[in-house]
Amino acid sequence: MPDLALAATQRARERDFLPLLNRPNLYKITLPEVRAVSASEFSFDVLVAAYNQARMDYIVPMPMNAARLREYVYKYDVDLRASVVAVAEGRPLGLAMLGHRERRTWITRLGVIPTRRRDGTGQMLMEHLIAASRALDARVIILEVIQNNVPAHRMFRKLGFNETRELLIIRRPPGLPEVTVPPYTVEHLDADAATQLLARRSSLPSWLDETPSLVNAGNLGALRVTLDAGGWGWIVYRKTTFQLQALVIQTEAGSPDDVGRALLHALHTRHPALDTKSENLPAQDVHWPALRAMGYIEAFRRIEMHRAL
Repeated sequence: MPDLALAATQRARERDFLPLLNRPNLYKITLPEVRAVSASEFSFDVLVAAYNQARMDYIVPMPMNAARLREYVYKYDVDLRASVVAVAEGRPLGLAMLGHRERRTWITRLGVIPTRRRDGTGQMLMEHLIAASRALDARVIILEVIQNNVPAHRMFRKLGFNETRELLIIRRPPGLPEVTVPPYTVEHLDADAATQLLARRSSLPSWLDETPSLVNAGNLGALRVTLDAGGWGWIVYRKTTFQLQALVIQTEAGSPDDVGRALLHALHTRHPALDTKSENLPAQDVHWPALRAMGYIEAFRRIEMHRAL
């Protein structure tokens, strides 16, 4: 379909869908057969409205707007053609998105409006994405579920997904470090150096903090510290206007606790006015004690799950 025709189709869908999304009482009726429509058929305004309606009572709602969703699709290599919207009687009931890198796929932004949960709509979306992953010649599908989201976790297990590890979402408020650290020297590095450091990473990243995700997001910085006692290591991070994000810490020599504290001390001494949020730190990461000592708290946990194809 030519681009102009596609845009016209999206505008027509937007006129039809957005008023319905703003009238949740319409979902109280019994709806007929649900069908899966490619997310590429809809504008970002329609997709984000459907997503926000599906997540309005979620454990962690994570509301979005169209600009943020567009950035999300780019950052995480979401394939809109393989992603789907559940539709019945011309109304969106939910959606699910699929990231694609090489021979792996990643299921994300899965949500169904509250009145259509537990009626098979979520499983239908999942089965469509599993089939799409096979069509993309993927060998493994990855997803994450928030800990204690029992219905979703149960559905994923039913569909053949198995737990691999627990991941922490951590935060630290602005402020200068108040923790004593071993003496060190620090070197501040640019985005190119940050990308080179990521190639040395020994930890196993999740989809959210894989190197392609971080490079796509941009605004990377890094610093390297050397302790007077001889240990050394580095940290890569993303800096936005109000927040530090996506911390990747590696100790190259010495104690991870001492090197980690020095790295975080240097980071927050340089950026004391910024809030910090970092997602998907493995619960067993050797730097978690240093992060806790530097004032980080666990906001919530995700359970990473894989399914082989």
